Amino acid sequence: MTWLVTGGAGYIGAHVARCLREAGLEVVVLDDLSSGHRQFVGDGTSFVEGSITDPDVVRRTIADHRVTGVVHLAGYKYAGESVRRPLHTYRQNLTGTQVLLEEMTESGVESLVFSSSASVYGTPSSEVVTEDTPTTPESPYGETKLASEWLIRGVGRVTRLRHTSLRYFNVVGSGWSDVYDTSPHNLFPRVIEALEHGEAPSVWGVDYPTRDGSCVRDYVHVHDVALAHVAAARALEGGTALEPAYNLGSGDGTTVLEILAAFQRVTGIDFEPVVADRRAGDPARIVAAGGLAARDLDWAMRHDVDAMVSSAWDARRGRVLSG
Repeated sequence: MTWLVTGGAGYIGAHVARCLREAGLEVVVLDDLSSGHRQFVGDGTSFVEGSITDPDVVRRTIADHRVTGVVHLAGYKYAGESVRRPLHTYRQNLTGTQVLLEEMTESGVESLVFSSSASVYGTPSSEVVTEDTPTTPESPYGETKLASEWLIRGVGRVTRLRHTSLRYFNVVGSGWSDVYDTSPHNLFPRVIEALEHGEAPSVWGVDYPTRDGSCVRDYVHVHDVALAHVAAARALEGGTALEPAYNLGSGDGTTVLEILAAFQRVTGIDFEPVVADRRAGDPARIVAAGGLAARDLDWAMRHDVDAMVSSAWDARRGRVLSG
């Protein structure tokens, strides 16, 4: 049995692919390398360079590698940028999912774990988001994630497709020293880059109604997220029925200032954060309950904030020191 990991050369996808391999499963990665990195694909993992929007590439990959299940992470993942590029976002995310589902159906592949997002909730009114919280996405990125979930469920109703969608929030840290977050839009890479250049990191707004005035977010370690994907894949492979969607959250968030304090502890670099104005649309708090995933997918927060920061710092610093 071989699992196809779309987007498996990306930060999260590479962790998922490696964890699947550690679980004893055969893996093939399909990635167009638009944001992924070939060197992130681990030894012993087959690699195909190509886009999930290309039916021929998807069809050949499934056939050549005798794929029996798919973990679908490929897509355009920048929520803010998606507002400027809605057509590109919809093509990469929704059309890509459609093509993948068509080729899976034609080839008889019946297991799918979909990498969704907390962005499907938009700005929730509840203190803690559950799977029953209304979905009101506020960006083309969030819209495409929710529409992909709907499409997957629709196909599941008329075929033998077994599926689940995993909604996660701010994925951070590193499980391997040679795989790290390279997004220019995420907090951890921005903080690390600032510190590497001898600059103080910025925080957008310290006047929110939170315990220290900065935004509260749900930070989850990438290795924990990857293990949840493996558990979902194993369950579907074994015929276990799963919920249509699961949140991967802590149930209790961390403020931006607390993250910056952790960077000070871990790195030993003393700095005073630069306080900038609030960003438009940033809610004060977004935190998810992970109870359902803990029940069904062995979901757990195995890393505290300092471990998240230290693993991210070490991996990115290793990249810098090795050139």
